[in-house]
Amino acid sequence: MAKSNDKTIENDYLMSEKTIKIEGVDLVMLFGANNKKFERLSNLFPSLKIIARGNTIKVIGKTDDILFFQQKFDAILKHVYQYDSLTISQLERLILEDEHNILSEENDLILHGQKGRLIKARTVNQRKMVKLLEENDMLFAIGPAGTGKTYTAVALAVRALKQKKVRRIILTRPAVEAGENLGFLPGDLKEKLDPYLQPLYDALLDMVPPEKLADYTEHGIIQIAPLAFMRGRTLDNAFVILDEAQNATESQIKMFLTRMGKSAKFVITGDVTQIDLPVHNKSGLIDAANILKKVDGISFVHFDETDVVRHTLVKNIIKAYAKSDTKTKKVKKD
Repeated sequence: MAKSNDKTIENDYLMSEKTIKIEGVDLVMLFGANNKKFERLSNLFPSLKIIARGNTIKVIGKTDDILFFQQKFDAILKHVYQYDSLTISQLERLILEDEHNILSEENDLILHGQKGRLIKARTVNQRKMVKLLEENDMLFAIGPAGTGKTYTAVALAVRALKQKKVRRIILTRPAVEAGENLGFLPGDLKEKLDPYLQPLYDALLDMVPPEKLADYTEHGIIQIAPLAFMRGRTLDNAFVILDEAQNATESQIKMFLTRMGKSAKFVITGDVTQIDLPVHNKSGLIDAANILKKVDGISFVHFDETDVVRHTLVKNIIKAYAKSDTKTKKVKKD
């Protein structure tokens, strides 16, 4: 947040002075190491004298020029608050380009990932997911692999953490591939779990520097654990993602959903065409979707092949299998 005071100075012609106090922003992120970003900011406003002292900026120049600077500086602060990131190229773009063009391009932007990578909602249903999660605290994202359900959920979780809307991120999935019988596998617990949780690590590493991710996991700010470890917990002030929920049993998913505490966001993702449970176990995801579809405060987004963001062949493969499944169901009915 920026607060400002105006003062008029009599000189050869009318000049103004504005003092802007900066609050709630990391000054190193804003001005850069060795003030590199501040130097670039000053160079982009050659008609103004800009002086930075601590968390205060003093701007001297013509009134119209100062007003233009104030508008652009507010846009820079808004960007930093929202994305917790500011590169020199982003700074230049915010100053040199028309604000409406920037906003229209960045509407789909969720956050800036590693090395300035733009993490965006790329498809209609990904955008719907972003919008609905702003309106409700629980969301089910159901659809085929490759549609970006989990990736979008992780991006939203990281953004919420950066914006201090939650204190921690909890990522979980059923370890059904190991039959939840982890004792039969070699190695310690982490070694046993990592293969099943690796897709979640992969998504996080696109968005959080490795050293910061290690620090977050060490201090419990980001927790990644199998679904069985959620029993008995109350998950408050957290952004919680249950991935591969189609492989949770009815009792497991009920247990998970009732862990929700105050100030929490829950996202449940899954693909009902890829159930790996034993034949005698029903998928808890299918059960929950039927029971909860009319409950206020819970949103559902159904993805399909049009949302696939992997190789174009993946879209065709999904369509072919969907067509085959429809034929199989029809034959069974007949």
